[in-house]
This record gives sequence, C-alpha cells and structure tokens, in this order.
Amino acid sequence: MAKLPLTPLGRIIKNGGAERVSENAKVALSEYLEDVSVDITKYALKNAEKEGRKTLKAEDIDVAFRNLF
Repeated sequence: MAKLPLTPLGRIIKNGGAERVSENAKVALSEYLEDVSVDITKYALKNAEKEGRKTLKAEDIDVAFRNLF
C-alpha cells in the first residue's frame, strides 16, 4: 500500500492535464514515485560516499536524477 499522501498526488495528476483521477491512479503513481525515489537515493548516496560524505545533499539528488533519467 502507498505511503505517500494521495490527495497531493491527485493534484499533481490534474496539473498534468487529467480532468478526473481515480484512487487507483493515485495509488499507482504513489508506488512508482516511491520506487523511483529509492533508486535516486541509492545513487545519490553512492555519490556522497565517493566524496567522503555521510550527509546527502540536494546536489547529490540532482546528479542522481539527471544520471538515472
């Protein structure tokens, strides 16, 4: 089951152009975002560790996102 709040995800989907959004669509987006977020975090952590840091920075997330997508 999704852990992200579904109401904001519904707004995001609507901002993308959907007129109506089912609960299943919100749950599906939540699950995908959670999976992608874990992948981005893992990549970002590897980058931080290479630089000798334990602290994850916004730059690490940016680099990970750009390299994964």
